[in-house]
Amino acid sequence: MPSPVTRNDVARYAGVSTAVVSYVVNDGPRAVSPQARERVLEAIRVLGYRPNATARALRTGSTQTFGLITPDGGNPLFAELAKAIDKAAAERGYVVLQTSADGDPETERTKVAQLLARQVSGLVLVTPAEAPDLGGADVPVVVVNRLLPGVSSVRPRYREGARRAVEHLLWHGHTRIALVIGGRGERERGWRDALRAAGLEDGPVVRVAFSREGGYAAGQELIAQRPTAVFASSDLQAIGVLRAVREAGLRVPEDVAVVAFDGTAEAEYCWPPLTVVRQPVERMAAEVVRQLVEGTVGRPTAYPTELIIRKSCGC
Repeated sequence: MPSPVTRNDVARYAGVSTAVVSYVVNDGPRAVSPQARERVLEAIRVLGYRPNATARALRTGSTQTFGLITPDGGNPLFAELAKAIDKAAAERGYVVLQTSADGDPETERTKVAQLLARQVSGLVLVTPAEAPDLGGADVPVVVVNRLLPGVSSVRPRYREGARRAVEHLLWHGHTRIALVIGGRGERERGWRDALRAAGLEDGPVVRVAFSREGGYAAGQELIAQRPTAVFASSDLQAIGVLRAVREAGLRVPEDVAVVAFDGTAEAEYCWPPLTVVRQPVERMAAEVVRQLVEGTVGRPTAYPTELIIRKSCGC
């Protein structure tokens, strides 16, 4: 078996010092001329040099790795968020280890411990079931889409976005607007804010899982209650509602208008395309990575959402 390529080999091939190779590989701390950088990169490509990440971590005290735990790896919103975080981290020279807790608190605790054992430089927890137990580890933690005491958080302005969605349905003339949601929270408050401002009582409320199956079950339940519009707290729930409405022989939006919260690609390509409140995924991902890299985790950060108009509301 051939010996592994070393930094000395790269330096000899490129005609530079080993220090220059180190500056190129580690992007500093000293500047390297464009010509020398290109020679080093060419030597790395030709020789197949692979820097020793473990040795670098021992020297710098950082693995330049973030741990990311989502509640459901198959959910399009979490997949989109993970992709955005991975991209933002890569731009800063970090890699992301992603795993899923499947919505189970015990699994989540185990995954946190496993990532800490790998000496990640920071943790990102998407809608965690509980506050993380860091076991004494001193790493920055940012929570996405949920508020937890004493933990930095990044999320959309749920209440404001939900209110705008329901106001749009009210603009269409709907007065009996149902809510499909998974538990209580800011989106329900926004729905109620809009109804109260219009002088209306609450429409039907169905609490189901944040899934297609949950939305489908909610849609079947709502058929008998005959709302003229539905605000679903997630795209997946809304897609389930669409199926239930069609199976009942009703039309969207002519018989039942539907608006959802999240704004994933799945909402754009279902039929009819869903009017959605779009989460600012890219902005949230950039802020998460910024906080972890710069060590400025602190106060909760909430970003405005965007109402994207498509066919499902009647526009």
